[in-house]
Amino acid sequence: MKKFLTLVLAIAMAAMAVSAFAVEADLVFGAQETGTGGYTYATAIQTAITKNDPQIQISLATISSGNVSSPVLIENGDADIVLSNSAPAKWAAETGIESAKVPACPSIRCSAGGLGNDFINVMFTKRFVDASGISTLEELVAKEYPVKMVIKTNGSFGELTAERVFGVFGVDINNPPAWLTVEKTSGGAIKDGLADDLYDMTIDHISAGQANTTELCLIHEMVDVQLADETLAKLCEQGYDYTVVPAGTWNGQNVDIKTVGSAQNIIVSADMEDEVAYALAKAVCENKEDLYNASASMKAFDPATAGSLAKTGCQLHPGAAKYYEEQGYAFK
Repeated sequence: MKKFLTLVLAIAMAAMAVSAFAVEADLVFGAQETGTGGYTYATAIQTAITKNDPQIQISLATISSGNVSSPVLIENGDADIVLSNSAPAKWAAETGIESAKVPACPSIRCSAGGLGNDFINVMFTKRFVDASGISTLEELVAKEYPVKMVIKTNGSFGELTAERVFGVFGVDINNPPAWLTVEKTSGGAIKDGLADDLYDMTIDHISAGQANTTELCLIHEMVDVQLADETLAKLCEQGYDYTVVPAGTWNGQNVDIKTVGSAQNIIVSADMEDEVAYALAKAVCENKEDLYNASASMKAFDPATAGSLAKTGCQLHPGAAKYYEEQGYAFK
């Protein structure tokens, strides 16, 4: 009987421990439309969290128009979780993003960052390089050499990145000097225009394997532009982080390109309970293989740096910070 009572007591204590640490929540994940890379990320994260904590219910709602504007969904209370990128999250939290019509979102917090390896990609056409003798952006700006640039439409991260890159040199692409012509259009039109030499250069924020750039480099000679160390450092001050585009990423690219980028991150509200934010960070970090299997680009995710400022962009949620601190990971 004594052994039986001891067993019952042990079971009861175990049950109490489980209930004490069980986290219950019903959350809305504001995702991009089905078929997008953002939706793939969202479903992978949803799976990882519910696998780790079955009592956390996550509903995907395709209400996000993109990672740049997604913090607004958190600020307005329309979603509990969204995907953003570290740099736009930083800008949204601090001041808002005026050109993208994103107001200040002081209530956003990060749960985990570094989900992917997106990067700034600067390219000249080979024809432009041969005709001008210019192969760097720094030389182009210093000489004020006439150039036609094509980039994505207003509010896209590609367009915002082009603004930031030229802003390093004091050039406003929305009120460009006479030597700089800027056209904003769709990704497909960018590819076709560069292939037909209607434009001389482009700037975007993309990941390896991006379809339009991959096709462009197969059908037309392009030159990968290496930004100077000083330029890269100034972009890092704005929320980007160092990365490398490995040789062979694009056809004709025979050397590594040092660049900077802004990886995707998971954004929640400052009002989220610490226990829930802790559970989200834990689930994503401890089920990283599921993320890797869902998308090759998420293989860059490293739990040891997921809470660092370079990856989060905006302030880390205290609940998530607790998890990273317990694991001995970098956190801010």
